[in-house]
Amino acid sequence: MNYVLLALSWIVFYTLHSILAASKLKRILEGKWGNAYKWYRLAYTLISLLLFLGIVIQALLIPKSLLINKGDLTNYLGYMLAGFGTIIVSKSSKHYSVMRFLGFATSSKEDETLVTTGLYSKIRHPLYAGLVLIFLGYFLFAGTISATVHVACLLLYLPFGIYFEEKNLIIQFGEAYQKYKGEVPAIIPKLW
Repeated sequence: MNYVLLALSWIVFYTLHSILAASKLKRILEGKWGNAYKWYRLAYTLISLLLFLGIVIQALLIPKSLLINKGDLTNYLGYMLAGFGTIIVSKSSKHYSVMRFLGFATSSKEDETLVTTGLYSKIRHPLYAGLVLIFLGYFLFAGTISATVHVACLLLYLPFGIYFEEKNLIIQFGEAYQKYKGEVPAIIPKLW
């Protein structure tokens, strides 16, 4: 039952994440809220953070049940994948303003440009790729059923998250993003 509740918590988190990030909802709220809309991003970030912390606390309270035998190899691979994922997330995040991400600064649509250099020249969603590596690394290191639920929920959400995010990006950047989408893979880089 604990694992079902954990999975349902992730479903709520990812569903709210997609709904609250939708361009259509943002346009509606901007029209209704007027000047107060400037607080939307901060509210969105706080809701996401509180839900994520709730999931972390929930996972910590679940008794540990190992799914795979832990050893030096799984620990090493887990640390390596999580470390590599963290590097990818931090390198891909350098194009974003932390203050804007948190909702303390705003920018106009003209200030935003489509980033297609660095990691973004190899994959369209390096943040997602980094998160997959972090979650997989955690699974290998922890080896628990809870860690399996975390990874499974992320992997199940990714196609939906990418779909909705790219809908927003097509609205924002139009033909430029369509062309970029046709040339660069979503998460797994081409090795040739």
